[in-house]
Amino acid sequence: MARALFGAVAMSMAGAACAAYPDRPITLVVAYAPGGAVDVVARILGRELSEALGQSVVVENKPGFAGNLGAQYVKRAAPDGYTLLMSPSTSYALISKLMGVQTVGYDLAKDFRPIAMVGELPIVLVASHTVAAKTLPEFVAMLKKEPGKIAYGSSGNGTIEHVVAEMFRLQEKVEIMHVPYRGAAPAMTDLMSGQIQMMFATAPTSLANIPTGRIHAIGVATAHRLPSLPDVPTLAEQGLPGFSAQAIYSVLAPAATPDAVITKLNTALQKLMDTQRVKDQFALQGVLPLRNTPAEAAQALRADVAKWDKAIDAAGITYTP
Repeated sequence: MARALFGAVAMSMAGAACAAYPDRPITLVVAYAPGGAVDVVARILGRELSEALGQSVVVENKPGFAGNLGAQYVKRAAPDGYTLLMSPSTSYALISKLMGVQTVGYDLAKDFRPIAMVGELPIVLVASHTVAAKTLPEFVAMLKKEPGKIAYGSSGNGTIEHVVAEMFRLQEKVEIMHVPYRGAAPAMTDLMSGQIQMMFATAPTSLANIPTGRIHAIGVATAHRLPSLPDVPTLAEQGLPGFSAQAIYSVLAPAATPDAVITKLNTALQKLMDTQRVKDQFALQGVLPLRNTPAEAAQALRADVAKWDKAIDAAGITYTP
């Protein structure tokens, strides 16, 4: 009877704690340095969630080890909803596959509970001004005419730009040469100068440089055209069926976080994603807002991990520091 009474009291206290949540500031961890795309999106959400929840949501940067230190920190945090991870889920899926779960120190699908997938960062196939092709069929014809002579840039080995280009290479059966850089900026600089000829770049990087006339968009690797590039068809429209590639941003919590906390945070995020204010702020970053339940987010996260695992295996990509 004593044990039963204790259990009932404990459950009552836990329920009361969840009902009162949040009653103190929440920390939203960004595992990268300030100023990057993940950090900017986190700060947008932090400001908006603070107002929606009536408690401060403080963005805390914990960079290091390719974003893995911050993920490890949140994994070890108390599962009470007060320490959350602003997750570039696709990047984490890629690095976990390439480095291994033991090395990165967490299992993305097992050590975290997705609260919501909040944004999609589209990928755009862009070409240098030195490339005459303007459509995908013209571009592929050029690649097949000059096998192995066309070079593409990426932010480094195993990054999304690299893996997506390898997916494209395999699906179109073309030979292209990978030139890894230490970040998207130097790769884009060489693309604009004609040192390399193509790149699968994120939407913000593409949108910032297309107006210069030094690069042009061949197609977008999304299911639908981008509002910011309405005249640029998708790659699927141009004869590459089923080709879809985008980086996903999620908000994750430690695995044992209670359902009530996850639900409350998800409800707040879904409402925010529907506001014009958030849509406008995301649009400036080239991010498309997403709305989903925790169950949908968990399913989508598992699918994203499986997709990139398969792509890396098919391309034979290995980790190179």
